[in-house]
Amino acid sequence: MRVGPSRGIQRPVRSAPVKKTKKTSKTSAASAVDGVSGASAATGVGSTVSVSPVRSIQDTTSIMGIPPEEMTVKVRDAIMNLMEEVDHLRKDLQDAQRRLQRMEKLADEDDMLPVANRRSFVREMSKMISFADRYDAASSLIFIDVNNMKHVNDELGHGAGDVVLEHVAHKLLENVRDLDTVGRLGGDEFGVILAQTSEKDAAVKAQSLIDHITSSKAIYEGHEIPVQVAYGVVSFDKNREVDETLAEADKKMYENKRTMKKAEDIR
Repeated sequence: MRVGPSRGIQRPVRSAPVKKTKKTSKTSAASAVDGVSGASAATGVGSTVSVSPVRSIQDTTSIMGIPPEEMTVKVRDAIMNLMEEVDHLRKDLQDAQRRLQRMEKLADEDDMLPVANRRSFVREMSKMISFADRYDAASSLIFIDVNNMKHVNDELGHGAGDVVLEHVAHKLLENVRDLDTVGRLGGDEFGVILAQTSEKDAAVKAQSLIDHITSSKAIYEGHEIPVQVAYGVVSFDKNREVDETLAEADKKMYENKRTMKKAEDIR
């Protein structure tokens, strides 16, 4: 004898499982449609399945992070004005940098000649001493003094003396390397820093420079002025300060001047 369910007791209704949906690409969506159609055909179900069109994602252009829909006329004008201000500020900064570079150059250049002034030259000497100390690399100084400047100034005037100094400065500049430094130490005294050059090689270079200076004459108002110079050569030493280096070079220059005077007296 089968016992049926008691009245008043209802059996739970089992709901169909809910399938989770996920975003798919066009290809996946098409495959899903084909699959559903096939399933419908197989089961005989004639219901129609609608598939939403796949959203096409395209790149959008924005200015300064502002999306196109928020780019009103006022916003665009404000951005253009800001960009113009930035451009003006950039140009002003570049002009200021050029002026600063020009001022720095003028501060380091001799008042009359296109060579370094004494302050700038002494600074370069300090660098060479530090370089010699750190890398044990030889560099040298040529100390040059123009002879008979008082005679030239007295006979032809200070304009002629200036022409002689210009003659010496240009001959030095024309015959040294870019990494070398030519400076005017004051009055009729010049200095040449020969980077990475031993004292022996510097002595040979010094004689070559003197030959270039004395082989031609300075011209002032039709007057040909012979130019004679004396020189001294020393190497930079980590144990010798700038003043000591200049003093040693000056000492050797005067020794050369005395030698030249003796040679003239013999002649």
